[in-house]
Amino acid sequence: MSSELMDALRQLAREKNIDEYDMLDRLEQQLAATYRRMLDLENDTRVSIDRETGRIYLYELVPVGGTEEEPEVEERDITPSDVSRIAAQAAKNVIMSSIREAERDKIYEEYSDRVGESVTGTVQQSDNRYTLIKLREGVEALLPPSEQPPNERYDHNQRLKAYIIEVRKTSTEPSIVVSRTHPGLIRRLFELEVPEIYDGLVEIKSVAREPGMRSKVAVSSRESGLDPVGACVGPKGSRVRMIVSELRGERIDVIPWSEEPSAYVANAISPAKVSSVIIDEANHIATVIVPDDQLSLAIGKEGQNARLAAKLTGWRIDIKSQVQAAEAGLAAQVASGGDDRHAEEESDGRCIAVMSSGMRCRNKARPGSSYCGVHEKEGADS
Repeated sequence: MSSELMDALRQLAREKNIDEYDMLDRLEQQLAATYRRMLDLENDTRVSIDRETGRIYLYELVPVGGTEEEPEVEERDITPSDVSRIAAQAAKNVIMSSIREAERDKIYEEYSDRVGESVTGTVQQSDNRYTLIKLREGVEALLPPSEQPPNERYDHNQRLKAYIIEVRKTSTEPSIVVSRTHPGLIRRLFELEVPEIYDGLVEIKSVAREPGMRSKVAVSSRESGLDPVGACVGPKGSRVRMIVSELRGERIDVIPWSEEPSAYVANAISPAKVSSVIIDEANHIATVIVPDDQLSLAIGKEGQNARLAAKLTGWRIDIKSQVQAAEAGLAAQVASGGDDRHAEEESDGRCIAVMSSGMRCRNKARPGSSYCGVHEKEGADS
């Protein structure tokens, strides 16, 4: 191997960001194994490449004594006359291998820092085993069936967004695993569509999701006077509509977050109207009382609305109609102050009713009642 080839190797190593010395070490090891096989030698071999001239030396390691644990060997020069011809082919293999490994390392380093981010790609292949998404030239991501919403099917060259959940290093290429079901995907989509979230003026507090079906997103504002729900929904629903489109029609409820558990739970039950919320701090249970005609809406189809509200708030939620609450004696508990947060505030003279917005009524309670004139009938019906 000539000095010109050594110069070419060094230049290539710099261009591809490959460790020059590591590449030459690997070339020596490959040549040693190749010559041992070609010459049918019983003993091990060692190859040395002069780092300046590129000259190659082949040695046979002949045992001359010592112990089995620490044998003594003698290096005998058996360099063949055509060593450079074999070395050129070996060098080509090692260089290509080193380039592929360097590219794998580069991809791994780039995407391992992006776990938790969203990416956009085009579908390259999709079947019942997996879906491959091309992120850019030479980089593909794996979308497993377990990370696909049940209602989604993918076509070749279709563009879609996904959420990076894992980047693994393998012997062939980095494995980038993405998801279309992760709640984090909704967070990232809102960041892309809502400037107020990207700028930090609006914060997503919690996301609860049943992929492909429905999601609830709780948001709050860090700036007084800024409506976080309005910012996320956008003019005539334009912003949330873009996210729904990306998620193939998945329904999204955007609700205001509240540090007050009763108000937060009431908001989470939206779009159902809520009469009151009884908070059991000790058992972390929120009992939600709704008008009789709102019970099925509050629970949702197959319990979906209640289930998502519980995931969103972190509270166990028990929903009862006003008739059910009366039968269970909860109406008396609310009126007497029991464990209901709104009943605890009865002493301030304000109505204890919680409006559909989740906020407590600001009206003054009527004499001898816990409710104002507007909500007194609701209290009596409970």
